Amino acid sequence: MSGFDEARPHDEWWLATLGRTVVWARLRVREAGTAEVLDSDANTLVYDSEDTARSMLLDAEFVAFDGLDDSDAAERGFLLAELVPPQGDDDAALQAGMVQKLGGRGS
Repeated sequence: MSGFDEARPHDEWWLATLGRTVVWARLRVREAGTAEVLDSDANTLVYDSEDTARSMLLDAEFVAFDGLDDSDAAERGFLLAELVPPQGDDDAALQAGMVQKLGGRGS
């Protein structure tokens, strides 16, 4: 059995890139099995399941941050070490970091 407690909500960070701009989205799975996505416009989008939310993120060309490796990052034109998900005590504080412009070329 994994260390993940399925009865508790958990968050995952997803990202999409356009050149050297990274757009973040937070996927939050709720206790009831529903899911919410906080997008870069401060909207909280509610989905009936985690699978539906993931599908919508994938359709919008987002990828899971936890699944990225150095070669995935290089294909997108940046270094994995450059990526830091937004941090804050609440959604309003997170909003400032939901769109990040990275520095010079990471190659």
